[in-house]
Amino acid sequence: MQTDVQKFAATPGTHIEMTYFDALMQAQVEEMARDERVVLVGEDVAVYGGVKLLEQFGRNRIWNTPISEGSFTGMGIGAAINGLRPIVDLTVGSFLYLASDQIINQASKLRFMTGGQIDIPVVVRCCMYPVGSNAAQHADRPYPFFMNVPGLKIVSPTGAADIKGLMKSAIRDDDPVLIFEDNHLWTVKGDVPTDPDHLIPIGKADVKREGKDITLIAVAGAIRATMEAVDALDEEGISVEVIDPRTLKPLDHEAFKSSVAKTGRLLIVDNAHRVCNVGSEIAAVMAEEAFYLLKRPIVRLSAPDIHVPFSPALERDFYPTKERIMQASRQLL
Repeated sequence: MQTDVQKFAATPGTHIEMTYFDALMQAQVEEMARDERVVLVGEDVAVYGGVKLLEQFGRNRIWNTPISEGSFTGMGIGAAINGLRPIVDLTVGSFLYLASDQIINQASKLRFMTGGQIDIPVVVRCCMYPVGSNAAQHADRPYPFFMNVPGLKIVSPTGAADIKGLMKSAIRDDDPVLIFEDNHLWTVKGDVPTDPDHLIPIGKADVKREGKDITLIAVAGAIRATMEAVDALDEEGISVEVIDPRTLKPLDHEAFKSSVAKTGRLLIVDNAHRVCNVGSEIAAVMAEEAFYLLKRPIVRLSAPDIHVPFSPALERDFYPTKERIMQASRQLL
């Protein structure tokens, strides 16, 4: 198995099958090769996914840091203000809390506070762990927390081609972008364009499957149980249209309304805690702007409003399951 950057070299204009994680790596490697201002910041990032980035790009571009998320996130933001385009790897979604002061009080506000004089082109990556007994302090899904902050863009793509295209768009964006990944999607394979300029616009949802009976919006890692449920519902003659928001801020409300106009029914599946999650925001906007299109009340499935348990038996049913999604879909009809 190749362990250098050439692992991700391919002919532009072609497609290859690769995992979500390899597509993410390819996006970062290509952008670092394209633009010398792109630097990688984080803990143990010299050898990353089997790729020896330090050998390829050198210590001026690969910054291995101490275990101090607030400090190196602040360093990345400062580097962005001074002309670099850092990718800050926070590793675990819950670690965003440790860097929240830097992200909220600095990265999100400096363009506003300076009247547009300062750009903050920083990307903050983190991963979420829905299974594996990571316990409460390492298993949160904090993307709703940051959706309440003006000045941030937030993406959480679910497919290999999507993570490549959105990561590239995030790196090239002049605003701070948070990227949330799900570790149980890392091994999912997909057909990925090898074009180094494969970009997906931030703010555009994707219709993963067309249907006529129900619109199902699956947020981030909820896509996996959703697609399993939709396959089973199809065998029962229930046609479900699946939409992946891909971007959580800004949300593509027009895509949601267009689908609801066709189906008249809306089910939202979100693995975050129920109170004030992404599903809450989508439901509120659809009730305000598309109420006349609905044949039935909006239904939301989510994690309960308790901390993530360590127990494997309790964790197994903590997030929306295939069975719960199928049951909610039948009730909507």
